[in-house]
Amino acid sequence: MQRYFLDTPFGTGGGAVISGDDARHITKVMRMAEGGRLIAVSGGEAFESEIISLSDGEVAIRRSGEALPSNEMPVHVTVAAGLPKGDKLDLIVQKGTELGMAGLVPFGAERSIVKWDSKKSGKKIDRLRKIAKEAAEQSHRSVIPEISDVTGLDGLIRLAESFDLLLIADEEAAKDRSGDSIAALLENVYHGQKVLAVFGPEGGISRAEADRFREAGFRPIALGPRILRAETAPLYALSAISSEIEGKR
Repeated sequence: MQRYFLDTPFGTGGGAVISGDDARHITKVMRMAEGGRLIAVSGGEAFESEIISLSDGEVAIRRSGEALPSNEMPVHVTVAAGLPKGDKLDLIVQKGTELGMAGLVPFGAERSIVKWDSKKSGKKIDRLRKIAKEAAEQSHRSVIPEISDVTGLDGLIRLAESFDLLLIADEEAAKDRSGDSIAALLENVYHGQKVLAVFGPEGGISRAEADRFREAGFRPIALGPRILRAETAPLYALSAISSEIEGKR
Protein backbone atom coordinates (compact mmCIF):
# COMPACT_ATOMS: atom_id res chain seq x y z
CA MET A 1 0.00 0.00 0.00
CA GLN A 2 1.40 3.39 -1.00
CA ARG A 3 2.62 5.61 1.86
CA TYR A 4 2.46 9.41 2.08
CA PHE A 5 3.65 11.88 4.73
CA LEU A 6 1.16 14.57 5.69
CA ASP A 7 2.17 18.23 5.90
CA THR A 8 -0.53 18.86 8.53
CA PRO A 9 -1.86 16.54 11.28
CA PHE A 10 -5.13 14.65 11.13
CA GLY A 11 -8.04 16.82 12.15
CA THR A 12 -11.11 16.11 14.24
CA GLY A 13 -12.66 12.85 13.12
CA GLY A 14 -9.42 11.64 11.54
CA GLY A 15 -9.67 13.67 8.35
CA ALA A 16 -6.75 15.18 6.44
CA VAL A 17 -5.91 16.66 3.03
CA ILE A 18 -3.01 15.67 0.79
CA SER A 19 -1.95 18.30 -1.74
CA GLY A 20 0.95 19.23 -4.04
CA ASP A 21 3.15 16.58 -5.62
CA ASP A 22 1.72 13.80 -3.47
CA ALA A 23 -1.83 14.60 -4.58
CA ARG A 24 -0.72 14.54 -8.21
CA HIS A 25 1.04 11.23 -7.62
CA ILE A 26 -2.15 9.74 -6.17
CA THR A 27 -4.36 10.93 -9.03
CA LYS A 28 -2.05 10.91 -12.08
CA VAL A 29 0.43 8.12 -11.33
CA MET A 30 -1.40 5.74 -9.03
CA ARG A 31 -4.76 6.65 -10.62
CA MET A 32 -6.57 6.10 -7.35
CA ALA A 33 -10.21 6.98 -6.90
CA GLU A 34 -12.68 7.57 -4.08
CA GLY A 35 -12.73 4.58 -1.79
CA GLY A 36 -9.09 3.76 -2.52
CA ARG A 37 -6.81 3.06 0.42
CA LEU A 38 -3.34 4.32 1.28
CA ILE A 39 -1.13 4.78 4.32
CA ALA A 40 -0.86 8.31 5.71
CA VAL A 41 1.85 9.27 8.21
CA SER A 42 1.58 12.13 10.67
CA GLY A 43 3.54 12.86 13.83
CA GLY A 44 5.57 9.67 13.55
CA GLU A 45 2.49 7.44 13.34
CA ALA A 46 1.14 5.67 10.25
CA PHE A 47 -2.52 4.89 9.61
CA GLU A 48 -4.40 3.08 6.89
CA SER A 49 -6.65 5.71 5.34
CA GLU A 50 -9.48 5.89 2.83
CA ILE A 51 -9.75 8.43 0.03
CA ILE A 52 -12.94 10.44 0.55
CA SER A 53 -12.71 12.81 -2.42
CA LEU A 54 -10.34 14.11 -5.10
CA SER A 55 -10.48 17.61 -6.58
CA ASP A 56 -8.18 20.29 -8.04
CA GLY A 57 -4.87 18.97 -6.75
CA GLU A 58 -6.19 17.92 -3.35
CA VAL A 59 -7.03 14.49 -1.98
CA ALA A 60 -9.22 14.28 1.13
CA ILE A 61 -8.66 11.20 3.29
CA ARG A 62 -9.87 9.75 6.58
CA ARG A 63 -7.81 7.45 8.74
CA SER A 64 -9.16 4.19 10.12
CA GLY A 65 -8.11 1.83 12.88
CA GLU A 66 -5.14 2.05 15.21
CA ALA A 67 -1.65 3.24 14.31
CA LEU A 68 0.40 0.68 12.40
CA PRO A 69 3.52 -0.84 14.04
CA SER A 70 6.58 1.40 13.77
CA ASN A 71 9.59 0.33 11.70
CA GLU A 72 11.90 2.95 13.22
CA MET A 73 15.31 2.03 14.61
CA PRO A 74 15.12 2.21 18.44
CA VAL A 75 18.40 4.14 18.59
CA HIS A 76 18.48 7.46 16.70
CA VAL A 77 21.57 7.52 14.50
CA THR A 78 22.59 10.77 12.82
CA VAL A 79 25.29 10.67 10.14
CA ALA A 80 27.70 13.59 9.77
CA ALA A 81 29.26 13.33 6.31
CA GLY A 82 32.20 15.34 5.05
CA LEU A 83 31.11 16.82 1.72
CA PRO A 84 31.96 14.24 -0.98
CA LYS A 85 32.20 14.71 -4.75
CA GLY A 86 29.40 14.22 -7.28
CA ASP A 87 26.12 12.69 -6.21
CA LYS A 88 27.53 10.52 -3.41
CA LEU A 89 25.57 12.44 -0.79
CA ASP A 90 22.37 11.54 -2.67
CA LEU A 91 23.26 7.87 -2.28
CA ILE A 92 24.07 8.25 1.41
CA VAL A 93 20.71 9.92 2.04
CA GLN A 94 18.69 7.43 0.01
CA LYS A 95 20.27 4.25 1.30
CA GLY A 96 20.85 5.67 4.78
CA THR A 97 17.12 6.39 5.04
CA GLU A 98 16.33 2.82 4.04
CA LEU A 99 18.72 1.60 6.73
CA GLY A 100 17.09 3.66 9.49
CA MET A 101 19.18 6.84 9.60
CA ALA A 102 17.58 9.53 11.78
CA GLY A 103 19.35 12.50 10.24
CA LEU A 104 22.20 13.76 8.10
CA VAL A 105 24.56 16.64 8.82
CA PRO A 106 26.74 17.60 5.81
CA PHE A 107 29.92 19.37 6.86
CA GLY A 108 32.79 21.00 5.06
CA ALA A 109 35.78 18.87 6.01
CA GLU A 110 39.40 19.94 5.55
CA ARG A 111 39.84 17.42 2.74
CA SER A 112 36.49 18.06 1.05
CA ILE A 113 37.20 18.90 -2.58
CA VAL A 114 33.65 20.12 -3.09
CA LYS A 115 32.73 23.51 -1.61
CA TRP A 116 29.09 24.52 -1.30
CA ASP A 117 28.47 28.23 -1.60
CA SER A 118 25.43 29.86 -0.02
CA LYS A 119 23.60 30.16 -3.37
CA LYS A 120 23.82 26.49 -4.27
CA SER A 121 23.57 25.06 -0.78
CA GLY A 122 19.83 25.72 -0.37
CA LYS A 123 18.90 23.91 -3.59
CA LYS A 124 21.15 20.97 -2.76
CA ILE A 125 19.65 20.59 0.71
CA ASP A 126 16.12 20.78 -0.73
CA ARG A 127 17.06 17.99 -3.14
CA LEU A 128 18.42 15.84 -0.32
CA ARG A 129 15.25 16.39 1.71
CA LYS A 130 13.14 15.27 -1.23
CA ILE A 131 15.29 12.15 -1.63
CA ALA A 132 14.90 11.42 2.09
CA LYS A 133 11.12 11.78 1.90
CA GLU A 134 10.80 9.47 -1.12
CA ALA A 135 13.11 6.89 0.46
CA ALA A 136 11.16 7.05 3.74
CA GLU A 137 7.92 6.37 1.86
CA GLN A 138 9.45 3.52 -0.11
CA SER A 139 10.95 1.84 2.97
CA HIS A 140 7.79 2.34 5.07
CA ARG A 141 9.39 4.64 7.62
CA SER A 142 7.26 6.61 10.06
CA VAL A 143 9.76 9.48 10.23
CA ILE A 144 11.60 11.35 7.47
CA PRO A 145 15.28 11.80 8.37
CA GLU A 146 16.19 15.38 9.19
CA ILE A 147 18.61 16.87 6.66
CA SER A 148 20.51 19.72 8.29
CA ASP A 149 22.13 22.69 6.61
CA VAL A 150 25.84 22.46 5.87
CA THR A 151 28.04 23.22 8.85
CA GLY A 152 31.73 23.37 9.68
CA LEU A 153 33.89 21.55 12.20
CA ASP A 154 33.12 23.96 15.04
CA GLY A 155 29.39 23.75 14.39
CA LEU A 156 29.52 19.97 14.31
CA ILE A 157 31.34 19.79 17.63
CA ARG A 158 28.77 22.12 19.21
CA LEU A 159 25.99 19.92 17.84
CA ALA A 160 27.66 16.86 19.39
CA GLU A 161 26.79 18.11 22.87
CA SER A 162 23.18 16.98 22.40
CA PHE A 163 24.09 13.34 21.63
CA ASP A 164 24.60 10.37 23.95
CA LEU A 165 27.30 8.55 21.95
CA LEU A 166 29.84 10.12 19.59
CA LEU A 167 31.59 8.01 16.95
CA ILE A 168 34.17 8.78 14.28
CA ALA A 169 35.27 6.62 11.36
CA ASP A 170 38.99 7.34 11.15
CA GLU A 171 41.10 5.76 8.39
CA GLU A 172 44.18 5.68 10.62
CA ALA A 173 42.26 3.76 13.29
CA ALA A 174 41.29 1.25 10.60
CA LYS A 175 44.92 0.83 9.56
CA ASP A 176 46.29 0.22 13.04
CA ARG A 177 43.15 -1.63 14.26
CA SER A 178 42.79 0.80 17.19
CA GLY A 179 39.09 1.52 16.69
CA ASP A 180 36.50 -0.11 18.93
CA SER A 181 33.96 -2.50 17.49
CA ILE A 182 30.46 -1.15 17.01
CA ALA A 183 29.07 -3.98 19.15
CA ALA A 184 31.30 -2.99 22.07
CA LEU A 185 30.41 0.71 21.81
CA LEU A 186 26.68 -0.02 21.76
CA GLU A 187 26.69 -2.17 24.89
CA ASN A 188 25.62 0.74 27.10
CA VAL A 189 23.37 2.49 24.59
CA TYR A 190 19.68 2.27 25.37
CA HIS A 191 16.57 2.59 23.22
CA GLY A 192 15.70 6.19 22.56
CA GLN A 193 19.26 7.47 22.88
CA LYS A 194 21.03 9.47 20.18
CA VAL A 195 24.19 8.53 18.30
CA LEU A 196 26.24 10.87 16.11
CA ALA A 197 28.64 9.16 13.70
CA VAL A 198 31.17 11.21 11.69
CA PHE A 199 32.55 10.12 8.32
CA GLY A 200 35.10 11.96 6.22
CA PRO A 201 35.07 12.81 2.50
CA GLU A 202 37.17 10.95 -0.09
CA GLY A 203 40.46 11.89 1.59
CA GLY A 204 39.23 10.96 5.04
CA ILE A 205 39.47 12.92 8.26
CA SER A 206 42.63 15.01 8.66
CA ARG A 207 44.88 14.52 11.71
CA ALA A 208 43.93 17.95 13.04
CA GLU A 209 40.22 17.15 12.70
CA ALA A 210 40.69 13.72 14.30
CA ASP A 211 42.37 15.36 17.29
CA ARG A 212 39.53 17.89 17.67
CA PHE A 213 36.92 15.14 17.50
CA ARG A 214 38.70 12.99 20.07
CA GLU A 215 39.07 15.97 22.41
CA ALA A 216 35.30 16.48 22.09
CA GLY A 217 34.61 12.90 23.17
CA PHE A 218 34.30 11.10 19.84
CA ARG A 219 35.42 7.48 19.87
CA PRO A 220 36.96 5.81 16.79
CA ILE A 221 35.03 2.86 15.36
CA ALA A 222 36.29 -0.15 13.49
CA LEU A 223 34.62 -0.70 10.12
CA GLY A 224 36.51 -3.84 9.21
CA PRO A 225 40.04 -4.32 7.85
CA ARG A 226 39.38 -2.73 4.46
CA ILE A 227 39.31 0.96 3.60
CA LEU A 228 35.79 1.93 2.56
CA ARG A 229 34.70 4.66 0.16
CA ALA A 230 33.17 7.85 1.54
CA GLU A 231 29.68 6.75 0.49
CA THR A 232 30.12 3.17 1.71
CA ALA A 233 31.35 3.77 5.26
CA PRO A 234 28.11 5.37 6.63
CA LEU A 235 26.02 2.58 5.12
CA TYR A 236 28.30 -0.08 6.62
CA ALA A 237 27.98 1.54 10.05
CA LEU A 238 24.20 1.91 9.83
CA SER A 239 23.86 -1.74 8.80
CA ALA A 240 26.07 -2.86 11.68
CA ILE A 241 24.19 -0.73 14.22
CA SER A 242 20.84 -1.96 12.93
CA SER A 243 21.99 -5.58 13.14
CA GLU A 244 23.33 -5.10 16.65
CA ILE A 245 20.34 -3.16 18.03
CA GLU A 246 17.36 -4.52 16.10
CA GLY A 247 18.69 -8.06 15.86
CA LYS A 248 18.37 -8.34 19.66
CA ARG A 249 14.77 -7.19 19.92
